[in-house]
Amino acid sequence: MIFVISGPSGSGKTTLLKALFKTKGLKNRLAKSVSYTTRLKRPNEIVGRDYFFINEREFQEKRKGKKLLEWTRYLGYHYATARDFIEGKLLKSKYPILNLDFKGALRIKKLYPRNSVLIFVMPPSLETLKVRIEKRSQKTKDTEIARRMSLAKRELLNVSQYDYRVVNKDLRLAVRELKDIILSRITA
Repeated sequence: MIFVISGPSGSGKTTLLKALFKTKGLKNRLAKSVSYTTRLKRPNEIVGRDYFFINEREFQEKRKGKKLLEWTRYLGYHYATARDFIEGKLLKSKYPILNLDFKGALRIKKLYPRNSVLIFVMPPSLETLKVRIEKRSQKTKDTEIARRMSLAKRELLNVSQYDYRVVNKDLRLAVRELKDIILSRITA
């Protein structure tokens, strides 16, 4: 089983996943997917924990060599999921969790139609989402905020394509709901 988490920037996907990986009953059964990205590393990020940072040439080589399950371009950078990572975890009876956009989620569903579960993390409201985006970085420019809000509105139009929706209003409740969804699917 492969779990795909999607949602707008600022919906709390990363925070939910961090909490989920500390959850009793799941932490030893889940495998966090670490994506490739062509964007620059931020000061607080760790290579191999947050992303694998590659340049555009390396990305194109991996894509042409069919080493990627899915990829997307977001805000000018490429992000991709390594085929060997996911297939390796499945062979070890681990449950990979991928943090993907809509296009990537549908690609995984197409590749693994019976073994993938798509979960969309929603903000309680667009206003809350805007506040979260603004708080993430005081350096975020108004044009960047507007671009992320526009993208969020488009992403919300696709929510019906997902198997589950989790509204992240209260972190504890959202983590519990996410855990319940995953446990129901891996014990079924």
